[in-house]
Amino acid sequence: MLKQSLSQRLQQKLSPQQIQLMKLIQLPTQALEERIQEEMEVNPALEEGMDSPEPADDLSNEWEEEGGQEDYDPMDDYLNDDDIPDYKLQSNNFSADDEAYEAPVVVGKDMSDLLKEQLAMRSLAPQKEALCKYLIGTLEDDGYLRRELVDIVDDLAFSLGIFIEVRELEEALYVIQGMEPAGVGARDLQECLLIQLQMRSGATAALAKTVVTEHFDALAKRHYSKMMAQLDITEEELKAVLDEIGRLNPKPGHTAETGSHATQTVIPDYVIQVVDDQLELRLNGRNAPELNVSREYKDMLQHYKKAKQFGSEQEKEAFQFVKQKLDSAKWFIDAIKQRQQTLILTMSAIMRFQEEYFLTGDERKLKPMILKDIADEVGMDISTVSRVASNKYVQTPFGTFLIKNFFSESMLNSEGEEVSTREIKKILEDSISEEDSRDPLTDDALAKLLKDKGYPIARRTVAKYREQLGIPVARLRKTL
Repeated sequence: MLKQSLSQRLQQKLSPQQIQLMKLIQLPTQALEERIQEEMEVNPALEEGMDSPEPADDLSNEWEEEGGQEDYDPMDDYLNDDDIPDYKLQSNNFSADDEAYEAPVVVGKDMSDLLKEQLAMRSLAPQKEALCKYLIGTLEDDGYLRRELVDIVDDLAFSLGIFIEVRELEEALYVIQGMEPAGVGARDLQECLLIQLQMRSGATAALAKTVVTEHFDALAKRHYSKMMAQLDITEEELKAVLDEIGRLNPKPGHTAETGSHATQTVIPDYVIQVVDDQLELRLNGRNAPELNVSREYKDMLQHYKKAKQFGSEQEKEAFQFVKQKLDSAKWFIDAIKQRQQTLILTMSAIMRFQEEYFLTGDERKLKPMILKDIADEVGMDISTVSRVASNKYVQTPFGTFLIKNFFSESMLNSEGEEVSTREIKKILEDSISEEDSRDPLTDDALAKLLKDKGYPIARRTVAKYREQLGIPVARLRKTL
């Protein structure tokens, strides 16, 4: 049986402009510059540079006195907020004394782009070139090909109607494996190391190839005595082999991301300096150029206001176009200002919260800090703070860092005090760096060591932090 009923429901929806503002807040400086250029291309009423202030004629009263016509309703709405001082229609993010800071932080070109550039320089048959491009798109971020060739052959047949033998695909893979970075296109770690060793010469490299080819399991398990006996070599010879292998890159794709031939500067969004033992924060001057509303478009609007009426439908459409572009330009300039205010307010709170760290650069001074701590401090939503911290860098006297790295959970030490998990990871990392590499510390031993230092955490937590730091287990850290 159908029933009718009344109910009330409260919903909060963001306006399109609020959504756009949130997107602007999330952009790092470099992306913001591109976004501003895009806006200026689509909106001729938005200009770069300072505008010469001119007093605007206030025609609203005159228009009201003479009556007006119905066609002018949209203009009347606009005239109501036309008396806006020129300084509010400009966005000037820096003064003549400000410096343009650029950090020595780099990010790399995409690995697939590097491989395609090298592929374009080779003279290959069209089908082999197409297979190479397909394989490049199948590689993992670390440079490995983890899918079986037979599965890729099936995909080519079913998805693209390309019917080939596994042998043909393997030949295309060998082309990729001959490219830089060395080791790219390998199907496992053993093949990755062998590809790199094939490019080296000498007795030690030859012996290293034998170790990787025939004794890889013993190498992985650090069974050094067993390898020396089977290969009939001395400890010094094995050390030389291990040094040779140690210089190889187990993740060649990561090299492609940081290679000097494919880097670009990352511009810090903030700069923190220590002046007379006090912290000073500034927003990078490149966050926005000087923006203003076009004087030409404002004059065009004045022209329509003085005309009192539209001579044709085209003039009415022209007025509406000018009005819309001016409104959009004013909103964009205001949004840029709001973005700057939000960024500086949020980072100021983070700087105050982590003042001891920013004064010393000692990671052990980092306090536990979550998004809610800063959101409560600045009176903003957690999602806004998250957008501010996302993909943004701060330049400090101790280096340039991602802001999100300053956030961490807390744990209690043996004295019941809250400490940052970042502090514990730093102590863990230092402890491992000081260990005897011939007899590295197990996770149980590390847990006991941390407990003795006042950080009672479980072995499984030690293992988790160690993995997050990219440190292998004790067995794999062992050296001769």
